[in-house]
Amino acid sequence: MKLLYNRARDFFNTIQSKIAFYPTLFAIFGFVLSLVMVAIEETGASQSLQKIMPQLMLEDGDTALTVMSTCVGGIISMMVFSFSMVMLLLSQASSNFSPRILPGLISNKGHQVILGIYLATIIYTIFTLFSIEPDDAQYTLPGIAILVAISLTIICLGCFIYFIHNISESIQINTILDKIYHGSRDRLIEAIKEEGKTTQEPFDYNNWYSYSISSSGYFQNVSIQNLCEFCESENTLLYIAKPKGFFVLQNEIFFYSKKELDDDQIETILSNINFSRSELVEDNYILAFKQITEIAVKAMSPGINDPGTAINAIDYLTELFSYRLSKNDNSLHQHKNKTYVELAVVTFEQLLYNCMASLRTYCKHDPIIIQKLIYMLRYLSVQEMCKDSYKTTIENEIQALIADSKNALNNKHDNNMITNLIN
Repeated sequence: MKLLYNRARDFFNTIQSKIAFYPTLFAIFGFVLSLVMVAIEETGASQSLQKIMPQLMLEDGDTALTVMSTCVGGIISMMVFSFSMVMLLLSQASSNFSPRILPGLISNKGHQVILGIYLATIIYTIFTLFSIEPDDAQYTLPGIAILVAISLTIICLGCFIYFIHNISESIQINTILDKIYHGSRDRLIEAIKEEGKTTQEPFDYNNWYSYSISSSGYFQNVSIQNLCEFCESENTLLYIAKPKGFFVLQNEIFFYSKKELDDDQIETILSNINFSRSELVEDNYILAFKQITEIAVKAMSPGINDPGTAINAIDYLTELFSYRLSKNDNSLHQHKNKTYVELAVVTFEQLLYNCMASLRTYCKHDPIIIQKLIYMLRYLSVQEMCKDSYKTTIENEIQALIADSKNALNNKHDNNMITNLIN
């Protein structure tokens, strides 16, 4: 039963991020609503409403057909325009910022819900049209169903206005950076809180049994609670050798167990681990560092030349690194006051190097960006950190940045400004 639950949860998490998920649900709702309204009309509800509020009822079938056809045509036009705007947004974000941010934009629930409302209204109106005849008299028209279709059309107009407002903000770089930042910050804070529950030393897994996976994919998420309960029942310990967000190759060692496991036990462990072909910041805070770094690097490319965007990206990186200073370079998880599972993590040294290596390589020719990076590293060096080695790592990156900037900048005045800033 637990295996089925985990499979169902993984499937739901995968399809929920697809752009067609909510539109499909709304389309089904529109079809079901049309069937419900047909059943209501058979009870004579429209005739009752006509006696109470005759001004809301249409006079003949031709008028009803004209109104409903106009509603369908208008909504289809709005939907085509909205889909075109979404595709334009994704294309522009990919070319100007980074292809890595597309999954976050595609999974925008606001855009999906609006497109779903369009589809639901179109499907409902089309099926309602089937019950209208041109020569129907007022007392035989499905009046309530027509009123619902008109009301849904008005709602679509409001959604269209909101969509234009929302889409114009979604493409702004500050909005994109802010969304990436908050998703990563919340996930990082959660990881820091989980880490504070244990002070045990990391596992020594050198003599443990190693196991691999049969198919490749990104290590996206893991059910820690289920794994801890499994380890408790089987009297073993687990070490997952790949950090979240890393691509795990087929037949590559993925986890270690202190106790030898059979095929059923291995299947149980893997059923609590989610692999995917895409990555989300909400599941892995490391991805935010990659995305923001790529945005800064892309902004400094010769075809774009946007140092302002690079400066904004570095500001968000500074905030995220300041949170990362409070996290240790391990991830131990307890159950009933005993540590059962350890996950490999990207160390602070690796994370800072990966970001700074790209920034140094592609931004070293711009003295303003160099100064901004020095400000970032100096700010981080004076913050509270959980390990003294972090400060040494920061100082090493400062020296590497200075060396690259001196080789790239030929202007003596620029070099003097950077030297004065460091001093």
